[in-house]
This record gives sequence, C-alpha cells and structure tokens, in this order.
Amino acid sequence: MTAPKATGSRTGRPSRPAWAGRNYTLLTAAAVITGLGNSGALIAAAFAVLASGGDGTDVGLVAAARTVPLVVLLLVGGAVADRLPRHRVMVAANALNCVSQGVFAALVITGEVRLWQMVLLSALGGTGHAFFAPAAEGMVLATVRGEQAGRAFAVFRMGVNGASIGGAALGGALIAALGPGWVLAVDAAAFAVAGALRAALDLTDMPGRVPGGGLLGDLRDGWREVVGRPWLWAIVLQFSVVNAVVAAAEAVYGPQVAEEHLGGARPWGLALAAYGAGTVLGGLLMVRLRPRRILLVGTLCVFPLALPSAALAVPVPVAWLVAAMFATGVTLEVFGVTWMTALHQEVPEEKFSRVSAYDWLGSIALVPVATAAAGPVETLVGRPAALWGCSALVVLLTAAVLCVPDVRNLTRRGAPAAPGAPVASGGSGTPGAPVVAPGGQPTTKAPSGGSGEGADSPS
Repeated sequence: MTAPKATGSRTGRPSRPAWAGRNYTLLTAAAVITGLGNSGALIAAAFAVLASGGDGTDVGLVAAARTVPLVVLLLVGGAVADRLPRHRVMVAANALNCVSQGVFAALVITGEVRLWQMVLLSALGGTGHAFFAPAAEGMVLATVRGEQAGRAFAVFRMGVNGASIGGAALGGALIAALGPGWVLAVDAAAFAVAGALRAALDLTDMPGRVPGGGLLGDLRDGWREVVGRPWLWAIVLQFSVVNAVVAAAEAVYGPQVAEEHLGGARPWGLALAAYGAGTVLGGLLMVRLRPRRILLVGTLCVFPLALPSAALAVPVPVAWLVAAMFATGVTLEVFGVTWMTALHQEVPEEKFSRVSAYDWLGSIALVPVATAAAGPVETLVGRPAALWGCSALVVLLTAAVLCVPDVRNLTRRGAPAAPGAPVASGGSGTPGAPVVAPGGQPTTKAPSGGSGEGADSPS
C-alpha cells in the first residue's frame, strides 16, 4: 500500500495525524460505518424472528444459519485471501451482504417474511462473512509503519467500539420505534457505503504475494502453522466451546429474557451498548499497558465472560446486566489485544490469512450447533439451568487453558523472556518492537477476535 503522507492543514481545518494515511482513513471509516449498522442489525434479526411469531428455537435456527457457511467456507476464504487482492475480496463480500440484508429488510418491513426466508438470507450473509473475515485480518497493519502500529490500532479500535456502542443503543431504540426491518435496511446501506470506501483503497505500492502450490497445499500449510503452536490450538479449541455457549446465551436466550423480564429491545440494546463502552475502556487501557506474558494476562481476562450468562439466568435487574456486560467488554478487549499481538508476532504475514481462517473456523465451528440446540435444551432443562451451564463452561475451559505452559509463558517481543517461554518463530512482527493489534467482535474472539476489520458480520 502507499506509504502514509503527512496531512497537516494550513487552513485551520482539522487534519488527521501524519501516520494516518489515506488507506488507513478509508479502512477505519468503513469499519466504523459497518460497526454502526451491524450492532443494531444483530438485535433486529432476533426481534424480527420474534415479531413474526417465532420462538427461541426459531431465533436459534436463524443464528445457526448465519454461522454454518462460516464453518464450511472459512478455510476456502482464507486461502483465497492469500492469493487474490484482499481488498477486492472484501468489497465482493460487502456487496453480497448488502444485497442479503436489503432483501431481509424489505421482507420484514412489508410483513411478508417467513422463517425459511430468514434462514436463507442469514446463510447468504454468513457466506459473505466467510470470505471477508480472513481477507480483512491484518489490513490495518499494512497501512501504517511498524512503529505506529499500536497507536493506529488504538484509534481504529476506539472508532469501531464507539460505533458499536452507538449502533446497539440506536438499534434498540429504532426497533422499539419503527420495527426491526428499518434497522436491517440501515445495515444494508452501511455495507454499500463501506464497500465503496474499500474499493477506493490505493494498493499500487503493496508488494505482491506469490501463490503456493495449490489451494489444498495452502490449507495444509496453514494447518501446520496452527498445530505447531500449542498456545494457538489450545486457545482456538477453548473458544470453539466458549463462543458457542456465549452465542446461545446472548443471541437466543438474551432477547427472550429481555422481552419477558427486562422490558424488550431497548434495555437489551442498552446492555449491548454497555459491552461496547467496556471495549473502549479496555482499548484505552491497552494503549498504556504492555504486559510481558501476553497470553497469560489475556486468558485471565476471559473469566468475566461468564458474568452475562449468570446475570441472565437470575435474571438480574437491567442495571446489573449492564454492569456485567460492561465488565465483559473491558476484559475481553484486553484479551483481544493480547491475542492479536501474539498472532501478528508469531505467524508469518504471507500465511496470516490461512492461519486466521483456522482461528475463525475453530472459534465458530460449534456456534450453529449451540444456537440451534438452545431452544431444545431450554425445553429439556429450563432456561436458567441452561444459562448457568453456559457460565460454568466458560470458567472451566478458561482454567484448563491456563494449564498449557506456552499460554502462561509466551512473552511479548521486546520484553524479557519468561522462563520456559516458547521461542519466537520469526513471524511478521519486527524484532524488538511488539506489534499491537486489538481484537474485537461480536462477543468473543475470532468472530470476535480479529483486528476489528473482520467485524463486518451480517445479522
């Protein structure tokens, strides 16, 4: 990509920092716009199902339909992103998401939507995301100089997280005032604008990448990169279950608890906005904090992810739920920063999309199973017991991952090595200067743990 140029203004108008070049500004603006649309659309999709007469099982089916294409196509998306210009893959994915969300919105607004249509459109949106997510990983890093990576990602993440706060709060209010269809329409428009911004990226100076020995060869190469790092596959396995139970709790049970006990979409949107506010604070903390044992600190910060499920199980008053979501946002953003720091430090750049695809795949593989099973499990054991089970699994699996020596000992590059720490593998980071890259969306790692660019997740 073209090197950032100074953009100081002599006219007294506000100017972006010298390190924030045109490509960085375009990527940040696109991510903020889709963050605004997605946060509200995630709420709108669930309430669209409920408004059409569906129940918790139907909400789970629609959520599962969104995730199944991710499981099936993520590895292909990662290999494609390492072969084609990544921004073109991102633009094509945005176009598909724009169309699927636009049709979804029109059907909901006209009152003609059927469950099978919502399932199909959610699956189309998930297909776009399967190609977008691996392509988006690392794009921000390519737009700034290495010494500015930490600052660039801090600003990027604060913008995205701020958009998530506003989008969730505004989405909840718009659903209550106008209905979920109009929020889905806003999300479709956001994808259109974001795609146009990404199409305008100037990649003339970005070095080309040499394709490997075929698609299957690329996938095998990515697999070797993953299994050769115990810390990586251990945390991916952990989040394959953690993401699944959190998705069941927050995508299926959460809207039902809000509808029956908390007052509907508005307080649920407020709780999700509190999560976004927590991620902003977590990002601000990580601008200043540079932990030596990055994955030890990050994994300890996963424990509070058990709080929202427990709060919904009681259920606690709205204020306590908001507090639980806020605390989760703070600590999960800390995890996201440390996780992406480790990935960018240890994984070679030319293999990053392939490794990222395995990360995403492992992290969402069980989500469609969990969301589809949430309704039947609720019928079998009751909603409170199911939510307490979600909370317990988060705690137990996080404790288990801490038993892996590499998770406890992996050291941020440039910091004194921890006893027993794994040797750095010569990844994409610059020796002596840690690459800081926050993670992010929806509730956890991967489909939440990317750089933040991978947050274009359609509802």
